[in-house]
Formats: sequence, structure tokens, C-alpha cells
Amino acid sequence: TGPASPLPQAHRMAFRTALSLRAGAAAGAALARTPPLRSAARTPARCLSVSASLPSSLRSREELGVAAAIANVKGRSRAKFDETVELAVKLGVDPRKSNQTVRGATQLPNGTGKPVRVAVFAKDADADAAREAGADVVGGEDLVQEIQKGIIEFDRCIATPEMMPIVSRVARILGPRQLMPNPKLGTVTKNVAVGVKELKGGQVQYRAEKNGIVHAGIGKVSFTDEALSENIRAFMIALTNAKPESVKGKYIQAAHLCSTMGPGFKLDIKAVDPSSPRFMM
Repeated sequence: TGPASPLPQAHRMAFRTALSLRAGAAAGAALARTPPLRSAARTPARCLSVSASLPSSLRSREELGVAAAIANVKGRSRAKFDETVELAVKLGVDPRKSNQTVRGATQLPNGTGKPVRVAVFAKDADADAAREAGADVVGGEDLVQEIQKGIIEFDRCIATPEMMPIVSRVARILGPRQLMPNPKLGTVTKNVAVGVKELKGGQVQYRAEKNGIVHAGIGKVSFTDEALSENIRAFMIALTNAKPESVKGKYIQAAHLCSTMGPGFKLDIKAVDPSSPRFMM
């Protein structure tokens, strides 16, 4: 038997095409079985840099005023749940320096729209006052033991000054979760009733990360534009008042607004700078 005759060129091309299609189909099937990666657009902490990772059709090409940014964020919301509206602000600080840390808490006039479970370390009359104010968990030694077992069924934590020696025993657990009571945040207080009501009434905490970015949930997509605007105003005033004295240069350097699952929109810096005549325009 002589050697097999070579396939005509047209047949070879058809054969290669079939192989390519088969390989593409296999790759597509594998991709379909792979869990989707979490997009930067869906991470509130990355609201500032999300535009760079988006398709050009979704990128914010200009700096927007507050009203326009709110309208765009709400207009791009496609999730089947009430997304949180996130504000991310890049500050001209170096948090690695002890005199340039930015951390605090402020009350939003229209709340955050998110239910907050509050735990209180207190005893006797203070414990009773905390319960009457609506605290979800109240305790002392028993609460410490639950935390040590990994039972943490609360979002925020308050303690009276006298309870701090007990709380310090679980500092390594609460600290990384940003749940450790702190006098600077008003969560170490003698008036636990007021503390509970503030936390449940719309208080938001903020802290500059190592890259100088501060982010906070300032409401829900379901909020009215006016309510979101009022919350942004209150937050930016509080953030400006928290400016360290050692910071001499430009404090507010960039700001973006986004929803939990949506793209970020760049804000006009002057529109979110309380010292500017165009503030909130």
C-alpha cells in the first residue's frame, strides 16, 4: 500500500477550523463552570479606582456635580436588592505617620438605611439602660466568653469605661474586625443609651486607610436624591473637620460615588469640598 495522499488544502483548513471551534467550546464550558471573580466595581473600598477597570463605555469621562453623580449611580443600579451608595475620598495624608491619621464618626441626617446590631458591655443600671435603648446584645463576662468562642452576632460595640479591662481580653478578636470600643469614636462612654441610639440612628464611622482613602456607606439607592445629598454634605463636613493640623497641602484630592454592584463616578472636587463656594453644586 502506498503512502496516504495528502488532504486537499480546503479539507485541511476545514479540519483546523473544526478543531479550533471544538477547543473554543471546551474553553467556554470551562469558563462557565468557573465562579465569577469579584469585580473591583463591586468592592466599596475600591470605589475610587473602579473607573480604570471598567469598559470604556461605562467609565466616567468627566467630573460630575453631586446631583449628577447621584443620578448616574441610581440610574446604573441593576441589582435585585437595595444597593448601598458608597462615597470614597482620597485624602492628602500619610496614615503611616501618627500625626496624619484620620478617624472618626459622624451622624448622617437621613441614616445609612442599614440595620445595625449593637452589643454593649455594661452591668447593673447601665445594662438596663442599654436594653431600653434597643441594644441587641448586652453583657459582661458572658459576652466575652461568647466572643472567645467565635460568636459575634453584632455589627458595632459599645462599652462603659469600667468594662474596658474585661473587653481588652478580646481585643485581638474585635480589633481586626474594627469592633473594639474606642473613646475617639464615642463607643467608650458612660451614657450607653445615647451611644446605642446614635449607632442605630445612622452614625457612620470612617478611617483613612494606608493609601489615604476613606470610604463610607452614605445611604441606599432607594433614598431620595435629596436625602443622599444631605448625607454627603454631612459626611464631607465631618471629614474636613477631622483634617490633621500637620497636613498643609491639598487635603481632598479625589472622590468617587458608586453603588455596591455598580460603576464609580468621579466627583468634581470643588463640589465636595466644604471650603469651596461650589460645595454641593
